Amino acid sequence: MGSAHDQMRAMLDQLMGTGRNGQTSRYQVQYNDPKVCKSFLLYCCPRDILASTRLDIGECKKIHDNALRADFEKAQQKFDHYYDVDATEHLQAFISDSDRKTEVARKRLSETQEKLTAEVAEKENAVYELAEKLGQTLAKAEEFGAQGMVDDSLKLMGEIEDLLKKKSEAIDIYRNSMSVSSYQQQHLRVCDVCTAYLSSQDNNRRLADHFGGKLHLGFMKIREKLSELEKNYEERHEARRKFYEQERYKRDDKRSHRSRIGDRNERNRRSRSRSRHSRHRSRSRSRSRTHKHDRRDRDRRRY
Repeated sequence: MGSAHDQMRAMLDQLMGTGRNGQTSRYQVQYNDPKVCKSFLLYCCPRDILASTRLDIGECKKIHDNALRADFEKAQQKFDHYYDVDATEHLQAFISDSDRKTEVARKRLSETQEKLTAEVAEKENAVYELAEKLGQTLAKAEEFGAQGMVDDSLKLMGEIEDLLKKKSEAIDIYRNSMSVSSYQQQHLRVCDVCTAYLSSQDNNRRLADHFGGKLHLGFMKIREKLSELEKNYEERHEARRKFYEQERYKRDDKRSHRSRIGDRNERNRRSRSRSRHSRHRSRSRSRSRTHKHDRRDRDRRRY
């Protein structure tokens, strides 16, 4: 019951934002708070996408809230926030780190595995390329079948049979290019997409599980999103810079205007103060002269 309630609440938050029933965000922040994950607002935070996979890196340190995302989407219709620039830089950092780990893994394998000749390596690459395409096609066919798209799934069967035949032929060529002992030694490589280890001897079930698995598909989603964002990154980055610059000028003008008003008010205050002081001195001198005349008159009358 609690799970169903939570799901319903999340759906309402996603649709209506923090304003539903007059409530505010449970984190007591707005969508534009620096503590809110901008990649989450754009549906591309790697920590969300890779949750519950072998590379689950835990919850994001920034806030993820469906209601805040709904608030952002409404606000974005009226005002460009340029959050895609932040998301691009976030994904670039994540993928760069992932690619560094891939290179480290490749180096480790090159140090521990028998080095292949260029000719044998080329034949092995042909096996891997066919294995990757076969695995992806098998995963797609299974996905269609799970969704009830039987006709689409059956259409892929012909392609799968063709790939199976080509892969078998490539394996024979690869096997015949080296000694039996060398071929029997498992030769691993690192997946360029998700950093997982693959073998040229993996069976079709293993290939389908890999290329149709949540880890591989998650990395594909991240890389595709990054590729999409990078198309306009330079243009959007420059537009954001100009926008922030204009906003800064506006703030500076407002501060300058307030400062000028303050200076003018201060001058007026000082002028009024000097005027009051001058009037006070004038009245004091007048009273002093009157007092002297009164004393002089009293002295005359006395004599």
